[in-house]
Amino acid sequence: MSASPTAIRPVRKAVFPVAGLGTRFLPASKAVPKEMLTVVDMPVIQYAVNEAREAGIEHFIFVTGRNKHVIEDHFDLQPELIDTLADRNKKDMLEILERYQPEAGQTSFTRQQAPLGLGHAVWCARDIVGSEPFALLLPDMVMKAEGAGCLSSMMDVYATTGGNIIAVEETSDEDIPSKGIVDPGEKRGDGFVIKRMVEKPALAEAPSNLMINGRYIIQPEIFDLLENQEKGAGGEIQITDALERLSSTQDFFGYKFTGSTFDCGSKEGFIAANVSFALAREDTGPTVRKIIAEMMD
Repeated sequence: MSASPTAIRPVRKAVFPVAGLGTRFLPASKAVPKEMLTVVDMPVIQYAVNEAREAGIEHFIFVTGRNKHVIEDHFDLQPELIDTLADRNKKDMLEILERYQPEAGQTSFTRQQAPLGLGHAVWCARDIVGSEPFALLLPDMVMKAEGAGCLSSMMDVYATTGGNIIAVEETSDEDIPSKGIVDPGEKRGDGFVIKRMVEKPALAEAPSNLMINGRYIIQPEIFDLLENQEKGAGGEIQITDALERLSSTQDFFGYKFTGSTFDCGSKEGFIAANVSFALAREDTGPTVRKIIAEMMD
């Protein structure tokens, strides 16, 4: 991969593609966006936003679709609810709402009017992102880190290397043909050089078992490439194809995430996330552990 160094500019904005129809969760997703389904008591989208905020992101950009207005409502103030909780002296619940409430001007929403793929969704955010590097978080991928969050760790790598950063983790041979796979090179601090990326390769053609897991730091030049990116795997505009083109002129580095990742776009991953997060909490862990033990008897 031949590339020239890219200046290190701060990453202040994050893009969250939330326009998908969520057909795998019908009938639940007919009226409720799949990103608003809850893992324990928090919507899936909130986990990604929390991860971004922890990493220092200041502006949260949501690429939505039709019937996704409830996502915007979720990140808005609800004075009636706040007043009711205050009147009832529900200080703990008020603290929860305040903890996750973005400040005025921190959220932006734009529409992806047709389901043309992840690359197209990112392109739809071009005017809001502007000429800055940005983080891209796929909300379906809920991360449970052992220490700092995945994006926070990527920011640490970025502060040293600059360029573009892609989070990866190991995947099974059977899943490789459905994932974006990277070809790893030499180490660079807590990261490594990415020599190339392949979208959904056949197992025999895969350069490694390291899959792209839904977290990116990307330079804004990607928008010029997405402008005329041809459709790729699945007949959609793939972000990986545009990133591969960008890699001919810019550096790419990988960060290997070692926590747990739950694909909440699948029923199995969504259930696993609920069990894992519930077991890890002091308020729900003991009871859920008892319920599981009784069910296994």
